[in-house]
Parts: sequence; C-alpha cells; structure tokens
Amino acid sequence: MRVLALAVLVLLLPSAALADGLVTDLDRRALERLQDPPLGLPMVVPQPVDNPATAEKIALGRKLFFDRRLSHNATMSCAMCHVPEQGFAQNELATSVGVEGRTVKRNAPTVLNSAYQARLFHDGREESLELQVLGPLLARNEMANPSVGYVLATIRAAPDYDGLFEAAFGGPVSLLYLGRAIAVYERTLLSGDSPFDRWRFGGQRDAVDAAVKRGFTLFSGKALCISCHFAGGDDALFTDHELHNTGIGYRNDVLDRGDEGSVRVEVAPGVFMQVERSVIDAVGEKPPKDLGRMEVTHDPDDLYAFKTPGLRDVALTAPYMHDGSLPTLRAVIDFYDRGGIDNPNLSPIMRPLKLTEAEKDDLLAFLRSLTGGTVADVIAEARSGGVGNVSGYAREQEGSGKD
Repeated sequence: MRVLALAVLVLLLPSAALADGLVTDLDRRALERLQDPPLGLPMVVPQPVDNPATAEKIALGRKLFFDRRLSHNATMSCAMCHVPEQGFAQNELATSVGVEGRTVKRNAPTVLNSAYQARLFHDGREESLELQVLGPLLARNEMANPSVGYVLATIRAAPDYDGLFEAAFGGPVSLLYLGRAIAVYERTLLSGDSPFDRWRFGGQRDAVDAAVKRGFTLFSGKALCISCHFAGGDDALFTDHELHNTGIGYRNDVLDRGDEGSVRVEVAPGVFMQVERSVIDAVGEKPPKDLGRMEVTHDPDDLYAFKTPGLRDVALTAPYMHDGSLPTLRAVIDFYDRGGIDNPNLSPIMRPLKLTEAEKDDLLAFLRSLTGGTVADVIAEARSGGVGNVSGYAREQEGSGKD
C-alpha cells in the first residue's frame, strides 16, 4: 500500500517539482557563466528574447543532448559526434559517421562558444541554434529520424521526460521547445579564461611565455591569420564569421579523384598498409562531392567556400578543416604557409607565407595557449547526468522477453 500511495503522490506532484530532480547546482553554475562570460569572450552572449535561459532549460537541453533515443534506432546522440572530452568535437574520425555507420561528408565542428557564431554548419546554412538541431535529427546519414513527429512521439513516450518540458516552457514537448532547450544548453558551453586571455585581456604578464607572445605577433602580422580569425582589443572569437575558399574543397573534388595510386589505410592501431585506390573504390562508399557554400546559395562564386572556424580550444579539436584532412595543428600551419591550394576561386587572402621553422613553432605555441580555463567545468557539467537510453533500452528488452 505504501508503494501505491507513493506512486499516486508522484503523479500528483506539479511539473516544476519533477524538474527539481533534474536541475543541479552545476546547471545553476552554467546559467551564471552564461550571464557573466569568461575572460576573453564578449560580455553579452546573444540570446533570443523569446528564449531566455533558465536552469530548467539548461538541464533539459543537456539531457536531450546526450539522449540516444533521439536517433531513429536509439544508438546516436548529439554528444557522440560532439564529445565533451574532445573539445565537443570528435578526434577519432576525420568525418563523422551516423546511424548504422553511414557516411557523413564533413568533420564534426566544436560546439564550444557556438553561442557567438553568426553562421552554423561548415557551409553557414543556418543562423539559429534553435533551428540547427533539426538538420542532424532528420538527416538520413546522421540521426535518421523519418520525421519531426517521430522524434516528438519518442520523447512523449519516455516517462523520464514527464513534466520536464512543462517545467521549462510551460507546455508539453513540441518542435519549438525541443530546439529551444538544446539551444539554451549549447549556449552555456562557453570556453574562455585561457592563458592567452589572462595575458592579453587580464594584464597578467607571466600568463604565457615568450614563444606565445611571438606567435601572436606572427598571427597578427606576417602569418596573416588575423585577416580571417579576427581578435579585438577587448575580446576575441578568432573568426570573421565569413566563408572562404582555401583550396581544400577543390583538391578533394578535382585533384584527388583519379583511380591511380594507393591510399594509406590503418588496419590496426598503429599498423598501416598501402592499398590500391581501385580496391578502396570497389569495397567502399564513394566520397560524396562537397561544393561548400555553393550547395546553399547555388552561386558559382561560393564554390568550395567554407566557414571560418573560431580558434579557441583548437588544440583539443583535431583533426582540422571541413573534411578533417589535416591531422595536426602543425599540418594546418604548413598548409597555410604553402598558400593553400591554387584554384580559380581561391581566396585572395591566401598566399605563401615563407615562415621559418622557428616561426611555425611560435605559432603553434600561441594556438595551444587558447585552451580555455573553463573547459573542465563545462565537461563536468556535461557528464553530470546519465547517458540517455542505457537503462531505458534494458527495460524495453526485459519487457519484450528478448535476451
């Protein structure tokens, strides 16, 4: 009788009380960080007036971000391509894989500091975090849901979501509230207060060494990096929010598609073999074309143009470029030192830099100094909840009689 009485009492609790069990002090700390961003970031985080942040929205958005039930076969979550410990990117793969191992043609970009991004996705096709989530949810090669209604029905049927949307938004789960919850959580993923910030914006002279200071001088001058990765006097996002053609897309589409030659393939950890390209083409899926921004605008001038990423925490987010083709920061520096890859639409900013090896070392030291002092807190908050669908899947299997 006591169990029955307790069950009835839980059902009678208001939705806000149910949400109290989801919200933690870490969510409240995340809200405080959103209201008072770390050193080096703009003082005001852009937020829609119709979606102000609350601890309840943050907690709900985090739960959704890690919930594998949001994919068609309950195996993929947002966090499986945006891994907290990997700079909210993905280090193991040049380009991500989706449901059932389906090919995704682009590298998973970091979600850190996405609150400040004027454009989202490598081709800049979205401008709102509230709407950004819809693409991956419905893309066949990502989370592969057949419709938005299917996603909402999945959440509606999950008892652990009972009352959470009502507490956060005052109404039941909907497409609008789903996007808003995840967007609010993503806005809390702010990374600043790096050694560079403490030196540049905090006035702490010994926060970085001489190599970092020389590297920033190169970054702002001879190396031309600041032309696209802008840094201001009071804060720095290290992006111009524009799209540029560096030649990577041209190389993949035009220069590397012959049937001759071989490909270096890792067949076991640390073990590589050269495999003929014809063999790879016979057994593997042909890499899809990637025309960059032109796929959005259909403007030939946008061919192979991709968004300028921010550089904060860049040491955590290898591999690099929209296709993940450059495995290390040193490889990125070497690529830009060569002036990119010549093609008809190459950005006029691109040209050989003629950097010395010592200068490359200094640039590398500078880039490594951009790792934020708040990253550990953001990761701790991300991992404070359970990973969605582990216990739920087990319960479903037990109830169905399956082994």
